[in-house]
Amino acid sequence: MSHLQDPPDAAREPATTSRAVIDLDALARNAHVLAAVAGTPWMAVVKADAYGHGLLPVATTCLGAGATWLGVAQLDEALHLRELLDAQGLARPLPGAAPSSDAPRILCWLAPALDPDRAAAPGSALRRALRADLDLSASTPGQLEAIAAAARAEREPARIHLKADTGMSRAGAVAEDLPALAEAARAARDAGDIDVVGLWSHLSRADEPACGSTEEHLARFLAAERVLAGAGLHPPIRHLAATGGLLWHPDTRLDLVRIGIGLYGLSPNPALATAASLDLHPVMRLEAPLIQVKRVPAGRAVSYGGTWAAPTDRWLALVPLGYADGIPRAAADGGPVAVAGMRTTIVGRVCMDQVVIDLGPAVDANGRPLAAPAAAGDMAVLWGDPRADGADPATPTADEWAEACGTINYEIVTRLGPRVPRVPTGAPAHRPSRTAPRKDPA
Repeated sequence: MSHLQDPPDAAREPATTSRAVIDLDALARNAHVLAAVAGTPWMAVVKADAYGHGLLPVATTCLGAGATWLGVAQLDEALHLRELLDAQGLARPLPGAAPSSDAPRILCWLAPALDPDRAAAPGSALRRALRADLDLSASTPGQLEAIAAAARAEREPARIHLKADTGMSRAGAVAEDLPALAEAARAARDAGDIDVVGLWSHLSRADEPACGSTEEHLARFLAAERVLAGAGLHPPIRHLAATGGLLWHPDTRLDLVRIGIGLYGLSPNPALATAASLDLHPVMRLEAPLIQVKRVPAGRAVSYGGTWAAPTDRWLALVPLGYADGIPRAAADGGPVAVAGMRTTIVGRVCMDQVVIDLGPAVDANGRPLAAPAAAGDMAVLWGDPRADGADPATPTADEWAEACGTINYEIVTRLGPRVPRVPTGAPAHRPSRTAPRKDPA
């Protein structure tokens, strides 16, 4: 084994074979576009590593663009986000103060199911959540009881958003169960264990504005608000709309909107309105340099199972991305790729670490050799923004990948694996100021 080492000042070439370039300028522009439509305070939804885009750069860019709330699904990611923001020097909101871009609040809506004794135990997940100043969601009296036990142990009331199930049939209390949840919340509030600061729900079909579902959701939400009022609860923050509600249902823009997929430059329903028509720009560009270019004879099978065979003598190229990196196996024989100014597709099955793409014929109609249109080292782009400055116009979009794979754009970007480094470009990280947050009951 060699004991030679690089000189201390030697530049190191990256060892990774792909990257996801994250355009933070596009992210900030998307945020401003959507915030202008909303006309109300907004939460940047950064769950699942910011939809696969990288948690901290996205969160700080959104704060710099005016977000005062950050939303994540799972408690573990909420605790991680708080650690990252603390390390960046962002303040936590003072008690009774409104959140700001310099002192944002974090909402988490999926926490471990704990009985009160476990919730109150030292080191419990819920006690850590309260020490991290997280807002928590509760859908059942049992969840409230556990949070209240943790709050008593911490000697600090928990900030709670009660969730009503207005038609999603997922988390939240249905109408029949809401009175019991409201009474449990009132009792916990009166005991000093919780502050009920929010009422919220999810819309199941906001991206289908003509179907009538959202109007039913809103009616049930307003009924839930009346149930809470009957129990003496008047949460100051009501939030129902995510990107689809924000865009197509103005009545659902209440005290706060939660902006998710639109921030990342993707439409909730491209069949209804494309990202371009909404003035949104895709934030992620997934790319990898070709590892090898080779000529194969007509009839030669490609990849496992031999599901595709070269129709003529063919130039093929190897792209070092596979299903271990989040490339769907459903992209076999069709996932679009841009390289050297041309649009082509994956041929054969998607492998764990690599795919093969077709570069076209290696001979003309008369059998004369044709030069390969690309070479090892040329950059292949799987998805991105073909409208971006300097972009290859042949660049596929995440929407095209979703169509090719029979899924949605959310899944295409979110499933990208940790082996692919996220490389942020553009907008600088948010620089917190030290101005005192204004007082507000929210």
